[in-house]
Amino acid sequence: MRILHSRKTFRHISGCMQRSDRMRLFIAVLLESNMKRALTDAQKALRQRNYSGHYTDERNLHLTLSFIGEYNDPDAVLEAMEAILFSPCDLIFNGYIGNFGDLLWAGTEPCPALDKYVKQLRHALAERGIPFDKKKFHPHITLLRNAASRQPFSDISIAQESMTVQRISLMRSDFGKHGAQYTEIDAVEYL
Repeated sequence: MRILHSRKTFRHISGCMQRSDRMRLFIAVLLESNMKRALTDAQKALRQRNYSGHYTDERNLHLTLSFIGEYNDPDAVLEAMEAILFSPCDLIFNGYIGNFGDLLWAGTEPCPALDKYVKQLRHALAERGIPFDKKKFHPHITLLRNAASRQPFSDISIAQESMTVQRISLMRSDFGKHGAQYTEIDAVEYL
């Protein structure tokens, strides 16, 4: 197994930010266009049923592996990511929409390699003293936050698209007047 990545310096990543500035970070799988298309089709079906709330913009659709939150050392996070061996695996939508309260999401078929990666990632982050959200890993892609409607969603299906996960991305989240914007800081590719 070979690990490939494009190492970027902290200065290049953050422009004029100082090392003491904190960034909102997370580690994720970015989705291929076929996956995003299936999810935006599901979002259209929700809109047709008058679901209101905050829809995830197509460019922000992703699968979060670990949420770090406010942290000022992306290089340390990348180092933790690089310490893990990962065998590429297939990510497949399971075809249905689920919910955590008023958050609607698309689920995936079980992916043992991804589960193993997340477990090892959490260990690598903890070893380096990097904080992360310790909630149980439940692979999903957020479609809609603050969902409101009286219409059912359980019969809306999602095309069972798939992709091979070979790249894990370190992401930065910034909030602006048009909502969150996610930017890939760096990535580790596994061949």
